[in-house]
Amino acid sequence: MSPPVDDPVLIKHIENLLKSYRRWTGRELIPPASSPHERAKALFDQTFVVLSHGTQPDPILNYGNKAALDLWELTWEEFTKMPSRLTAEPVNREDRDHLLEQVRRNGFIDTYSGVRITGSGRRFLIERGTVWNIMDEKNRYVGQAATFSKWKYIE
Repeated sequence: MSPPVDDPVLIKHIENLLKSYRRWTGRELIPPASSPHERAKALFDQTFVVLSHGTQPDPILNYGNKAALDLWELTWEEFTKMPSRLTAEPVNREDRDHLLEQVRRNGFIDTYSGVRITGSGRRFLIERGTVWNIMDEKNRYVGQAATFSKWKYIE
């Protein structure tokens, strides 16, 4: 199943994700669209990966576009119930935690590279990813997001 792009909570999350990306990087993640619903659909259909997690003590993934779902080999339901730490192998989780803390302090980084793992256990290397803090309309921290368009499987 695709994400419920008619869900007002998801649309608001995507709007915060897109505005935060522009805030931190000065760039647009996707071309402008006339409505939040159109932006939500456009983001889901991009060929580059976009994913995000919330602020729980063990953050849960709360968004993945089609490219992310395909790469991680998961459905929307599986993806959005998974702790984000499980996107990395146990040996790489300390590096991942350090990266996320850097982003929390600085707002974003756009030079991320690292190894991640799919739902079926395939390993892949992300190259030149951007990770940023998501802020809501009241400038409160509500999670983190990442995007990347270059990755390669590691055999």
